[in-house]
Amino acid sequence: MSNPNEKKDPKLHHVTDVDGLPEGVSLDDLVAFFHDKMKPWHDTPGDVAKALDYAFGRVPGRQGFAVLATIDGKLIGGTVFLDTGMGGYVPRNLLLFVAVLPELRGRGYGKVIIDEALRHCEGDVKLHVEYENPAQHLYERVGFVSKYKEMRLKRD
Repeated sequence: MSNPNEKKDPKLHHVTDVDGLPEGVSLDDLVAFFHDKMKPWHDTPGDVAKALDYAFGRVPGRQGFAVLATIDGKLIGGTVFLDTGMGGYVPRNLLLFVAVLPELRGRGYGKVIIDEALRHCEGDVKLHVEYENPAQHLYERVGFVSKYKEMRLKRD
């Protein structure tokens, strides 16, 4: 992007398998993107890779999708949704990752990406967000509300 203050409309890519990745973006690139750009609320590269394998149907019986945004052929943001295969008490969809290049945050790209992803999924959607993560304001703007307190038993 030539002018750092100029907001360009991104090209959105609805990706359901590895063959649908935008030109110039590999699965390894995507793993690194979500790992690096979600800091400090990031997952390990191995966990990101497992999630993408699930989303892209590389795990038998599992499916989901990604919506990736590019500008001038460069990946600037994306989200990953997993189809849980459930419904009702456990929402059908899990919004797993959202990331936008740090220098482009606050310009509405995250909302555009999430809105596009919501158009591509059926059923309810849930997500997990840390209390300190400023992205929770983005999620509220697109319509998410806090319904439950999540509790976990962590085993080593």
